[in-house]
Amino acid sequence: MKTNLLYIKKIFFLVCLLSIACCVFAQEEALKEAETVYTQEDYTKAIELYREILTTYGESAEVYYNLGNAYYKAGKIAPAVLYYERALLIDPGDADIRFNLEMARQKTVDKIEPIGDFFLVKWFDAVQNRGAADSWARLGIICFLAFIVCLLLFFFSRWTYMRKLGFYSGLVFLVLVVATNIFAGNQKREMVNHTAAIVFSPTVTVKSSPNQSGTDLFILHEGTKVSIRNTLGEWYEIELEDGNVGWMPAKDIEII
Repeated sequence: MKTNLLYIKKIFFLVCLLSIACCVFAQEEALKEAETVYTQEDYTKAIELYREILTTYGESAEVYYNLGNAYYKAGKIAPAVLYYERALLIDPGDADIRFNLEMARQKTVDKIEPIGDFFLVKWFDAVQNRGAADSWARLGIICFLAFIVCLLLFFFSRWTYMRKLGFYSGLVFLVLVVATNIFAGNQKREMVNHTAAIVFSPTVTVKSSPNQSGTDLFILHEGTKVSIRNTLGEWYEIELEDGNVGWMPAKDIEII
């Protein structure tokens, strides 16, 4: 009986491995097909293939990035910005994604100057954006283990200089544990909350209240990034990087 159960478990394990291998192989083949079509400059077909890959195999920074490239080459700036932003959420440390996103933003009509941040805030964001949530979480675990080693060194070493080394190194690793957890939490929050969006309508008038009778405040064009502050029915209260606030229809924007 035990032999039969062990045999069944082995068969099940092998079937699972083969299924995973087939899935990975199929995804790689789909990516190669999409890349081939892209190099042939058939961007409409490439967009279709990359979207199918996302539907079939789930989210991926690589696929979002390639889809953004295809939309950019096709001259569709709003979707290009959207998919670059989605790729950046998954892999915020990728320099190529940031560069192409900036190139796409330069094609948009609205040139919005962000409110100047304190230099420490900019430095904090720059460091945080060098890695994704999972990367910061893994680094936090490593730093915590190193902190434990330093504690053991401090409490149990017979040499004074080793105890000092353990103490000061432990402080450094403790700070790193706190910092990496903050970075990981912030990155995870951005991925989960989805409070940013891209304008998809060619032009949209932002109102002072969530209805068409509201006062016209300003006009936005496709490709502009906004932050969603509140929702009311079919309307979103949005905020721009320069601090301007207003209401616009939900149908005119796509959440990142």
